[in-house]
Amino acid sequence: MNLLFIGDVVGKGGREAVKKLVPELRREFNCQFVVVNAENSAAGSGVTAGCARELLSVADVLTTGDHVWDQRGFDADIAHLDRVLRPANLSNRQPGRGWGVFRNPAGGEVAVINLLGKVFMRESAYCPFETVERILDELPPSVKTILVDFHAEATSEKLAMGYLLEGRATAVLGTHTHVPTADALVLPGGTARQTDVGMAGAARSVLGRDVESVLFKFRTGMPNRLAVVETGAIRVDFAVVGYDHVGGRATSIHSESREVTI
Repeated sequence: MNLLFIGDVVGKGGREAVKKLVPELRREFNCQFVVVNAENSAAGSGVTAGCARELLSVADVLTTGDHVWDQRGFDADIAHLDRVLRPANLSNRQPGRGWGVFRNPAGGEVAVINLLGKVFMRESAYCPFETVERILDELPPSVKTILVDFHAEATSEKLAMGYLLEGRATAVLGTHTHVPTADALVLPGGTARQTDVGMAGAARSVLGRDVESVLFKFRTGMPNRLAVVETGAIRVDFAVVGYDHVGGRATSIHSESREVTI
């Protein structure tokens, strides 16, 4: 079987591109299950219930990251969105859940685990390594297909997570930096790994934001609103993981970027 994973969706342009492209990618790569990181889908920062429902029209599960609570009211909305995850290593007092086991429409089950890095990230997050070990112990033995979205800044932390889960997870895919890395591979233990899958955001942008406003901030050091680029050519970065659904071992990973005009 094949899993499709799409990196951080940025703004309306990213949402529209994902809705347009995912059905095509499902057919082209024969993907039975789709996971999308919706971290920046609401005006470039956070998620709303409306944005989540839009993306869930083409995706099976949504993951998030450090901006999950940026949009007012989403802390209440997430309780009604059982296919939306927030990082599992946030406080247990926070709403939502960080992992789940979901039915694959083509048969079987897929566990999706959402984790947040600590290096250069939120200090309030618990250790992602200890957290994922605990979750693996709690998973039903019958669940063999396990996908981990590790939303983290440091490449070293993401690489380490891949090695920790080698042979224990089907795929460990990184998000957060919005730039796809050229290191997609299947580890000898049968785990597909990519340090960062990338984003669904404007092709001409700085991480989905307006180039000129970002340059102004870098050149002057002055505070500046970084507008999201919503139209034009939208770059959708994605990874397709092939795997044996009986044992959960990855057999291939294909990483690519496509442009969609909005």
